[in-house]
Amino acid sequence: MQGNRHSGGGSRRDFMIAAGTMAAGAVCEMGGLQAAEPVSPPIGILLATTFTTGTLEERLDAAKASGLACVQMSMVCAGLTEMPDQIPAELPGRIRRAASARGLGVASLTGTFNMCHPDAEQRRVGLRRLRILAEACAEMGTTAIHVCTGTRNPASMWRIHPDNGSAEAWQDMAACVREATEIARQAKVVLAFEPEMSNVVDSARKARRLLDEIGSPHLKVTIDPANLFHAGELPRMKEILDEAFALLGKDMVLAHAKDLDRDGEAGHKPAGQGVLDYDRYLALLRKYEYKGPLLLHGLSVAQVPGCLAFVRSKMASSLHTAL
Repeated sequence: MQGNRHSGGGSRRDFMIAAGTMAAGAVCEMGGLQAAEPVSPPIGILLATTFTTGTLEERLDAAKASGLACVQMSMVCAGLTEMPDQIPAELPGRIRRAASARGLGVASLTGTFNMCHPDAEQRRVGLRRLRILAEACAEMGTTAIHVCTGTRNPASMWRIHPDNGSAEAWQDMAACVREATEIARQAKVVLAFEPEMSNVVDSARKARRLLDEIGSPHLKVTIDPANLFHAGELPRMKEILDEAFALLGKDMVLAHAKDLDRDGEAGHKPAGQGVLDYDRYLALLRKYEYKGPLLLHGLSVAQVPGCLAFVRSKMASSLHTAL
């Protein structure tokens, strides 16, 4: 999607830009978006991991005061566990009303559990809790749940394990994802899984394989380029970013904005404080007509203003980035 944004009034390109803007607004309920950035992804944040204290409303107040447009909600923000066994009947509506009153969209909901846990019972518990979340999404005002494909590490779903590359790990993970996708279909939501170093799906190619294997419109992708670089791959940044978008660009519904300063398990720095090529990343989002939110991740409250300014600046410059 390179070229002059203003070429030819009333052209099909202009129509597509306008349609894309409306689509992004519909997904995130973006009543508060600034007209000055009509073709940029709305910038949001993973609410629970940055605004870690206060009531639900206080955390949303802080997000609004920071100039953000939307949030990825977590049940932690409402005093529950991230994957609760029960959600109070009044809570989803409260979340939607509180976000809407502040002009914030609920872009997505955190629903991560270890889809490849070596204990099958742990996977079944995760699926049961995922259904509880999925059935609350409509009233909460969102249609996307962020998930991970998991790891054979029984202690943490964010730690790599040598068995992650085994056929058995893939089989267990894929079976769990298939069940989770059926839950999403029944609840009329989309699951967005993230390719990341510590999980079974640790590359764009494996993500493409999983999408093709499941074959459902209810399974999509969260892209976070900071999590794509295996040891020794950082010098191939352009190639790896381009390949990821070529394979997954049309299936991305959530995008993260954080950074890295080395390859391997390293993607945990605030956006703009590492070496990720944000000009290329944002230009690729534009090229592949990405319509979802761009969610800040891996930062403190004090770092929000600087990261937000950095991402906005890079959004502007990406309009002129040649691919």
